[in-house]
Amino acid sequence: MTAMSPAPEAITPDPEEGPAKGRDLRSWLPTVRDTLVAILLALAVGAFLIAISDDEVIEALDNLFSYPGSFFIYAGDVVRHSAGAVWDAYSALVRGAVGSGSALQRTLERSAPLICAGLGVTIAFRAGLFNIGATGQMLVGALAAGYVGFTYDLPPGIHLLAAIGAGVLASAVWGGIVGVLKAQTGAHEVITTIMLNQIGRFTVLYFLAKESFQREGSDNLLSPPVADSATYPTIAGLHIGIPLALVAALGVWWLLERSKLGFEMRAVGANPEASRTAGMSIAKVYIATMAIAGLLSGLAITMTLLGLQQSVTDQVVGSVGFDAITVALLGRATPLGTVLAGLLFGALSAGGLGMQTSAGVPPELIQVVQALIVLFVAAPALIRGLGRIKRRKKPAAPAVAEPKGATA
Repeated sequence: MTAMSPAPEAITPDPEEGPAKGRDLRSWLPTVRDTLVAILLALAVGAFLIAISDDEVIEALDNLFSYPGSFFIYAGDVVRHSAGAVWDAYSALVRGAVGSGSALQRTLERSAPLICAGLGVTIAFRAGLFNIGATGQMLVGALAAGYVGFTYDLPPGIHLLAAIGAGVLASAVWGGIVGVLKAQTGAHEVITTIMLNQIGRFTVLYFLAKESFQREGSDNLLSPPVADSATYPTIAGLHIGIPLALVAALGVWWLLERSKLGFEMRAVGANPEASRTAGMSIAKVYIATMAIAGLLSGLAITMTLLGLQQSVTDQVVGSVGFDAITVALLGRATPLGTVLAGLLFGALSAGGLGMQTSAGVPPELIQVVQALIVLFVAAPALIRGLGRIKRRKKPAAPAVAEPKGATA
């Protein structure tokens, strides 16, 4: 019996909103408010953690029970010092994210792969699937794109297109495997994607141990860097993979909102059984969805591998594959929301370096803030309660009087 896996409640559309209302800008306001409140609450909790982790605050708290009188005497100074520590930390965060041209470039470079991988998770969500396999899809894509990038000697442009094509094709096949297993055997995509993440990693390690994937005269599991002819060209210091991520978001929007396949994805995600009754091929939708999700993950790794001219390792993906899940959740499984969430997480990632170097704040704090944002976003009822936000109640439909003389 096939197990259906509906998208998480936090990202599913409001069932009370019809198609016409979904296009109304006012219908997005509650979601935007809830998301902004979630971000502010996460930053507030982060500020509290920064304050209580300050050395002087810790020393003052130690004196609370030993010398309570002195604690309350110096409480004002402790509060002022804590506020200063929070201000320094968040100021360093902003400066590290958008405070200069190089900071903004770093933010955009980190946002581009998050946006593409997040779109891969988003499109799976809309079809009722949970794609946790972006990491494995990106690893396999990096292996294919990197091999074409450092092995072949092709003209610029053609070499880049060949490397991108190899990467996205390999990732699409890797994602399509999940769709086939789901459609033909009913294997749950959460289990298969997690397992394929590990298979993808050890596949990369296997090939990196081969001489053709290693640097000359080295036995390290590290490939040569991709050739200059296989890298994204730059405009004003930014590689063109960054605007390509925005083009991908537009493509996903068109696919979901304007194409027949996108309609089938949304229909299957809402009610698979009703879609099957209507004559839709559930197997086709699952396979196509996961293949496209893998393709987007492959495009994401090219932003790192070909955009920054890196080498292939089993760690080249970093945390992008799993951060993409949080980006899709924060973006409410919409292309625009995913782009904005990717930019936010890219800014947090880039600004976290500034917090560490300038304010001495541990980088793990940024991960805590990211996790809190997702936690609050995933609990909209909690957010509305804490933020005192109440959704406007939909007026009840007027009762229709039964015509006189009607028979039961």
